[in-house]
Amino acid sequence: MARPVPQCPIRIGDACSLCVPGATGPEDCPLVAEVMRDPELRARLAELRREAAAAR
Repeated sequence: MARPVPQCPIRIGDACSLCVPGATGPEDCPLVAEVMRDPELRARLAELRREAAAAR
């Protein structure tokens, strides 16, 4: 049985590539944590997700 591939919450549509040293996935990625902590970055990410969803 194939294992699910975690998706990167920052790079919409891309799988997690473990681009941050020490991260084992989105759940412990410092980049994801920083974006989720910052209200402006979080709002911009939500905007990008809406745009990506509308383009599908």
